[in-house]
Amino acid sequence: MPIAQDPNKNLVDPSDTKFPGFLTIFPSIMLPMFLAVVDQTIVATALPAIAAGTGEVERVSWIVVGYLIASTIAAPIYGRLGDAFGRRRLMFVGLAFFILASLLCAIAPTVELLTLARVLQGLGGGGLMTLSQALIGESIPPRERARYQGYLAAIAVSANTFGPVAGGYLTEHFGWQSIFLINIPIGLVAVVLTWRIPSRRAAGQQPWQPDPFGLVLFTIFVGTTLLALEQTQHVNLQALPVAGALFAAGLIALVLLVRQENRAASPLIPVSLLRQPAIWRSDAMAAFHGAALVSLITFAPVYLEVVRGSTPSETGLLLVPLTVGIGSGSLITGRLVHKTGWTTLFPIIGLALATAVFVVLAVWAPDLDTAEFAWLLLGSGLFMGTVMGVVQVMVQSAAGNLRLGEAAASVQFSRSIGAAFGTALVATVLFAVLTIRNPEAARVFAIMVEHAGNAGPALAPDQRAAIQGDITMAFRAAFLLMAAFTTGGFCLAVTHPLRRI
Repeated sequence: MPIAQDPNKNLVDPSDTKFPGFLTIFPSIMLPMFLAVVDQTIVATALPAIAAGTGEVERVSWIVVGYLIASTIAAPIYGRLGDAFGRRRLMFVGLAFFILASLLCAIAPTVELLTLARVLQGLGGGGLMTLSQALIGESIPPRERARYQGYLAAIAVSANTFGPVAGGYLTEHFGWQSIFLINIPIGLVAVVLTWRIPSRRAAGQQPWQPDPFGLVLFTIFVGTTLLALEQTQHVNLQALPVAGALFAAGLIALVLLVRQENRAASPLIPVSLLRQPAIWRSDAMAAFHGAALVSLITFAPVYLEVVRGSTPSETGLLLVPLTVGIGSGSLITGRLVHKTGWTTLFPIIGLALATAVFVVLAVWAPDLDTAEFAWLLLGSGLFMGTVMGVVQVMVQSAAGNLRLGEAAASVQFSRSIGAAFGTALVATVLFAVLTIRNPEAARVFAIMVEHAGNAGPALAPDQRAAIQGDITMAFRAAFLLMAAFTTGGFCLAVTHPLRRI
């Protein structure tokens, strides 16, 4: 009679400090994860400066969205290849893409070329977080993973705190190009540390086969849908046929994508995993979370600099409470999950409170002083921090050890696709509300973004006040949309079947 295998037999006991495996892996994945996290927040505070330098305000969100699209596409590929060929080997590939693309971002003269460079950067960055999470999963037993997800959250605290402050300082004193150049020396150190990770391959893993049709269909679906959302920003009857055609192309690509992924040997999207209720609900929760969080990180600097007149350095400091809250919430939640075994309880509470914060921002943001605004950002970050670590633990527990890479990638994939669509949708709502209320306000808003809140001396005080009111109303709609995202995540958490691990 065959002896049953313990699924945790080959995993590291985290209480055994003499065992070198985890102590070798964990320090070596910290820096790649730091790069993956810091890249989003360090860019956020530079967006107005990039818009001013390139003169493309309405497309400035593509600098964020382009990275998200590429990292979304790359995440499942890295997950499958990491399971098949070794995660250490794939980490070198991701770092190489990231370092090269950072240099190309710094020398890009236009938004279009910068977006292309960000796409290349996303092809590298999409693997850094996925591979880091999978390396933790292969080294730590399921119940202990929540505690170590908290350690990873400490890295996120450092990266998220460093990002806005460094982004604001570097942008103001050395130009926005410096926020990309700083990635190069950090990335090279990460390459050196990655050499310390033991090379291993999961036994029994099915061989990987390319899925080029799935990749093409997914790219068409995401690209056409995001382009359609950009067309609707203008609220122009002439743009509606183009937007409709793009939406139709995206819908057709989605239908074909689902058919392709159901029959592919190694699908880009792990359909078999997504059939499990615990996994698809977790991934959908990650998508709503990403939509709300990345939209806030992207547009809060624009709000602070345009509506409240903050400088890039001041904006970076004001975003510190948000980013500290995100990491602190993750750290606290990881500890609580480790001690209690409860999972969905914490996202339920956190997302409910995060929704309340977004509603407060939508209704009372113009009346808040700087300290009150900072406290609200801290609260939103703290509450939003209850989600990602728990989602990773639940998905990895449901997927099993042989599919850790796919499981980690599905979370990153879902978060990225949610963030990309969420950011594009918030941009669409923001410009659409402005255009509907007052087309002149939309034009002035673009000028204010390019000139860091200064619309020029041509506006009379009463005209400036009226336009400022229109811009405030547009941001009110944007904050309410973010509240809708967190409400969706809350509903998924309430109905999630995996309550404890």
